Amino acid sequence: MSDLQLQRIFPVSPETLFDWVTTPNKLLRWWGPEGVSIPEHDLDLSRTGPWHSVMQNSDGQRFHVSGQVTHVDVPKSVGFTWAWHDEDGSRGAESHVTFTIAAAGDGAMLLIDHRDLGDDGIAARHDEGWTSTLRKLEAQLTADA
Repeated sequence: MSDLQLQRIFPVSPETLFDWVTTPNKLLRWWGPEGVSIPEHDLDLSRTGPWHSVMQNSDGQRFHVSGQVTHVDVPKSVGFTWAWHDEDGSRGAESHVTFTIAAAGDGAMLLIDHRDLGDDGIAARHDEGWTSTLRKLEAQLTADA
C-alpha cells in the first residue's frame, strides 16, 4: 500500500479554510482536478455519513467516487473513505483521506493525507489529481479574499 501527503498554506484563518473544505456550496467550487465538472454529488464533509460525486471531464467521461465521512473535528480535521466505482457501478478498493487544518503564521495550513492507495502508480495519479484540485482551491480563496 502507498500513502500520499500534500501540504499547502493559504492566507485565511483555520476556521475559514475548514469551512471551504467541508461546506457543500464552497466545496463544489474546487472539488476535482482542473477541467472537470461535478454534475452529480452528495458532497457534505461537515457531517459524518455517506458522500459521493461524479467528476466529468471535457470529453464527457464520468468518474464516480464515494465513501463515508468518518470524523469531523471542527475546525481541525475531517476524515473520509474514498473508492472509485468501476464502469458497472461496483465500488473498487477503499482508501482513506484526512484533511488536517492548523494555524500557520497569518494563515492556515491544509494537510491532505491519503492512505492505503493500492500502489505507487495509483498514488502518483492521486498526487496529480490532488495537486490540480489544490490549485483550484487556491484560486477560489484568492478570488474570495
